[in-house]
Amino acid sequence: MSFKKLEEFIQLAKDSGVSSLKFESKDEKYSVTIGGGEVVHSYPAPVPQAPVVTTGAAVNNSSSGASTDGLVEITSPFVGTFYRSSSPGSDAYVKLGDRIEPGKVLCIVEAMKIMNEIEAETTGEIVEICVENENYVEFGQVLFRIKP
Repeated sequence: MSFKKLEEFIQLAKDSGVSSLKFESKDEKYSVTIGGGEVVHSYPAPVPQAPVVTTGAAVNNSSSGASTDGLVEITSPFVGTFYRSSSPGSDAYVKLGDRIEPGKVLCIVEAMKIMNEIEAETTGEIVEICVENENYVEFGQVLFRIKP
C-alpha cells in the first residue's frame, strides 16, 4: 500500500467514526486505531494454510483447531454489531442445521445506525454460528460456516 493510499485509509477510518479499521490482502495487512493519537501498524499477511471459499468480505481462518476444510465461511463485510434476528422478540433468521439457499437473510450487521442484511450466496447447511447475538464484529470476521 503506497503512502497516499495509507493516508486515504486513515482518513476513511476517521470519516467513518470507527475506532479501528483493518485491511487485508494476499500480500499485505494493515490496521489503524484512532484514539488520543493515531497508531498505524503494517505487517505482512500470514500465508493461508489452505484455500477457503468465502462469501462477502475477507477470510478469517479459524484458530480454534477445528477443521474448516470444505466449509464456506460467511464473513462480515464491515465493522458493526451482529444481530441474529430483525428485532429482540423475533426468531433468529437461521439456526444450526438450517438449509439455506442464495438470497436467504442470515443476519443483520448494524453499521453507523444502518441495518445491513447479510444474505447467503450459496446453498448449504449452517454448521457453525461464530458470533453471539448483539456482539461487535470486525471487517472480515467469520459469522457463519456453511457445509455446501
